[in-house]
Amino acid sequence: MSTTRRPRKPLPPVAPRAAAAWMAARGWQPFGFQQDVWRAMGEGRSGLLHATTGAGKTYAVWLGALQHLARAGTAPATEEAPTARTALRTRRAAAPPLTVLWITPMRALAADSLRALQAPLPELAPTWTSGLRTGDTASGERAAQDRRLPTLLVTTPESVSLLLARADARERLASVRLVVMDEWHELVGNKRGVQVQLALARLSGWNPALQVWGMSATLGNLEEALHTLLPQPVPSTAEAPQPPPAVLVQSRIDKRLEVQVMLPARADRFAWAGHMGLSLLPQVVQSIEAAASTLVFTNTRSQAERWYQALLEARPDWAGTIALHHGSLGHEVRDWVERGLKAGQLKAVVCTSSLDLGVDFLPVEQVLQISSAKGVARLVQRAGRSGHAPGRSSSITLVPTHSLELVEAAAARQALVQGRIEDRHTPRAPLDVLVQHLVTIALGGGFVPDALLAEVRRAPAYAALADNDWQWALQFVRQGGASLATYPDFHRVVPDDEGIWRVPDARLARRHRSNIGTIVSDASMQVQFVSGGRLGSVEESFIARLRKGDVFMFAGRLLELVRTQQMTAYVRIAPRGSAALPRWSGGRMPLSNTLADAMLEQLAQAERGQFTTPEMRCARPLLELQQAWSALPTPSRLVAETLHTREGWHLYLYPLAGRLVHLGLAGLLGWRASQQVPNTFSIAVNDYGLELLSAKPVDWLALLPRLIGEGTHTTIGSGLEDEVLASLNATEMARRRFREIARIAGLIFQSHPGEQRSSRQLQASSSLYYDVFAQYDPGNLLLAQARAELLANELDMDRLARTLRAMQAQTLSIHALERPTPFALPLMVERFRERLSTETLAERLARMVQALEQAADATTGTHLAQHPVQSTDMAWDIPEGSATSARRTRRDPAGEAPRSARRRHGF
Repeated sequence: MSTTRRPRKPLPPVAPRAAAAWMAARGWQPFGFQQDVWRAMGEGRSGLLHATTGAGKTYAVWLGALQHLARAGTAPATEEAPTARTALRTRRAAAPPLTVLWITPMRALAADSLRALQAPLPELAPTWTSGLRTGDTASGERAAQDRRLPTLLVTTPESVSLLLARADARERLASVRLVVMDEWHELVGNKRGVQVQLALARLSGWNPALQVWGMSATLGNLEEALHTLLPQPVPSTAEAPQPPPAVLVQSRIDKRLEVQVMLPARADRFAWAGHMGLSLLPQVVQSIEAAASTLVFTNTRSQAERWYQALLEARPDWAGTIALHHGSLGHEVRDWVERGLKAGQLKAVVCTSSLDLGVDFLPVEQVLQISSAKGVARLVQRAGRSGHAPGRSSSITLVPTHSLELVEAAAARQALVQGRIEDRHTPRAPLDVLVQHLVTIALGGGFVPDALLAEVRRAPAYAALADNDWQWALQFVRQGGASLATYPDFHRVVPDDEGIWRVPDARLARRHRSNIGTIVSDASMQVQFVSGGRLGSVEESFIARLRKGDVFMFAGRLLELVRTQQMTAYVRIAPRGSAALPRWSGGRMPLSNTLADAMLEQLAQAERGQFTTPEMRCARPLLELQQAWSALPTPSRLVAETLHTREGWHLYLYPLAGRLVHLGLAGLLGWRASQQVPNTFSIAVNDYGLELLSAKPVDWLALLPRLIGEGTHTTIGSGLEDEVLASLNATEMARRRFREIARIAGLIFQSHPGEQRSSRQLQASSSLYYDVFAQYDPGNLLLAQARAELLANELDMDRLARTLRAMQAQTLSIHALERPTPFALPLMVERFRERLSTETLAERLARMVQALEQAADATTGTHLAQHPVQSTDMAWDIPEGSATSARRTRRDPAGEAPRSARRRHGF
């Protein structure tokens, strides 16, 4: 049946009050910050909106976009009543071209965002179409989008790059007038954010009037985040004048955020990571029972699985009404859980960071956080999953798994009250991302090098890109560098007769499109005897730190590393008595510097006898015992402890700088010490401190001040990097880091069309390239990038250098112990876990705690009956004459006079 269209009249812009009227019809009143965004967008400005989670950021930007970009009126009518298919076809034909790109960090967030954005379209933009394009988009929908993109496209950074890799990219994307970057705090500090910066630089070159808006709830360095988001403007012309200045809009709505702590009946004076954990299960069950819907956040997938099973065992009747959500689950399962949450059908969901971001779950009444969130920003983000609407308060209850996490909880609340939140900084000119982008743009119509260089430098991450680095990147995509020039597969981009650089091979083009992106999954390595028996798998980040001949504990055995080959660590039984390295748990989130500083302030208050919060009062017995036997670390005091047991000579140090810094610091101090007196050290670290254990005696009282203080490097570039790398297996660590870089740069491929490659295959391929470059092309800049990322990401060199400088400015207080202190015991447990089964570990710890509690009772005058344990056998030997204590004072910025630890504690 044919139809005749009536002629269309020009439609006026949406009335300025249309957004407010749309909200009023739903009983909503726009906030001041929302009106500020609408006004700025109407003036053609770009900007960053920073507002509390659930305060109304989405509609602030989206309604402003519709007022500014959409046209009023209704969809054109036909002379005859159309069928549903005809109406849809007519509406699509009448719709404006792609106008808004809404970029989100996660596919689940993309689907939820689209549902929210579609709500006002029928009234404010009836001719607009909308769609979703992510890795989960159905093939039929993709095919429809290939024919015509919707007016609004909700997508991810990877899908934007795929659109830029189309030969008709400019034709399809030049109509974009607004790009919205949702949850910018999740991308600003990583390579996916750099990928977005490059895309924005290209889009703004096609449309100099392009507006870019970012949204965030948890950023400390807002001005820097705004600068990082916006590409530098193109040179102005008469046809394209400079855009108006960007604006930072901050919500003045103080949304109520309640931070509660699930206090145990009694906080143990001797505890360790995970010790408290499931003992609070009854209280967790009671809390879930009292709420209609609860999110239970954990920090790792294994912890999520464990708590999910524990809840089901405690309440079998909850089967079907509680669920599990993490990144290893399939899309169908995750989607089912998300829909169940939105519909209010689920009582509780145990999850990881997979639900951190802004998915709108209105029915969620409360959030539980198992263990510490390890950062203020993450705490705020997770708390915002409850009460996710303007005017509603958010609530989060912390469930500590360690007595010291009570102090973390008090510190987090203090930091929130003071408005302190972590900064995030963009990576600087990562060449692997640049190389990938060059191939992408070569596919997307080709490029002329000089013009593209100017465009790339408009991305903030590449503003200072050196000419030599640019030329190297061009030659790398043209022929693979000096060592790969003879292989056709590395001639990925070549200039044609007109000087335009393009991808000449359709096979290479398909392979590149299948591997666009900067997300690289973690891998594990098999541990196998040289003779053939397999023991299990371990994080490759741990194996990467070992040299040939190093000894470590795994599967209840003391093992010596023989070699690593592809993704297998070959080992043999080590001689008895060998010093062992601890197993590295790379998946654990380190304590943030903001939270660490707040913890030190809480400990300083405790030293003064000020226990003003319920959490600190609960932790008071532990802190007072630590102070009685040793001292509390404070902003002006660095506490060190020495102990001689039958295991050897222990040093405990408490910088409170997070486990990544402590790992590098422990290796550095051990390496410096062994340069003066040959020795071998075992290492244990947690977020609060580190342990060095040696089989030989060490005079830490005399040695430690020299290792920390004068005559040593404490700044990057002055030799500190070389020292840290020398203390670890830097070559193997850099080799593992190189695999990720090689994947992003297109040397190796996660998948070919129709084929998925294993981590073993990827490592074998990347190791081959690493060796070839190291031997035949040592100046290859990807090798240098691997070293730089190793230092920055795995060892956090900036923070390590700051920590060393802070340690030099502190009073160094060294205490010789008779027994482990409450701060030292958790570090002991980190080592014990590597060589003892769970049952054996529990038995040994019970004996240790029994002896420690008896000694503590004698110190504090309390009775052992208040601290019941299971055994009485002591677990270590204290040599005679070891009960000495000393305090070494180097500097005291606070002006505190040195005192003898022996005199203070009355030994």
